[in-house]
Amino acid sequence: MKTLLFFSLIFLSRFDLLAQSDPESKLKELGISLPVMSKPVANYVKYVQTGKLIYLSGHGPKNSKGEDITGKVGDGATIEQGYEAARACAIQLISTLKDATGGDLKKVKRIVKILGMVNCTPGFTDQPKVMNGCSDLLVGVFGEKGKHARSAVGMNALPNNIMVEIEMIVEVE
Repeated sequence: MKTLLFFSLIFLSRFDLLAQSDPESKLKELGISLPVMSKPVANYVKYVQTGKLIYLSGHGPKNSKGEDITGKVGDGATIEQGYEAARACAIQLISTLKDATGGDLKKVKRIVKILGMVNCTPGFTDQPKVMNGCSDLLVGVFGEKGKHARSAVGMNALPNNIMVEIEMIVEVE
């Protein structure tokens, strides 16, 4: 009986680990549907893979209608709105990453680094709080594999007045 209980616990713990490591299940659990990867707006590509690293170009935030989320944090836009914009960027990045992995997000070995650029006023210094919107979602979807190095910087302006732009580097299996 003890042996059966022991093996049952091992099976359930492994099943739980498998469920946690499935990014698609986590997205569904969070109520997130990935949009179709958007087209580049200029002369560049959305991602480049070299070896086991995928470099994703800067992505801006889109709302549920596919429109840019715009504004300047510290001048009409709050830290909370910036956080949500960074989270929206993460959704766009994951959509592109899904395309880059041939539709299989389980191939992600590690989110290596993100670079977050926040459209903000000169005196605004809470860029890390804004960028937590992206980081929190990546960890929520990918678990330990989603923990990453990060830079969060303030910018005078971003293309089309988007609130946040984020680049990402990912290691794949």
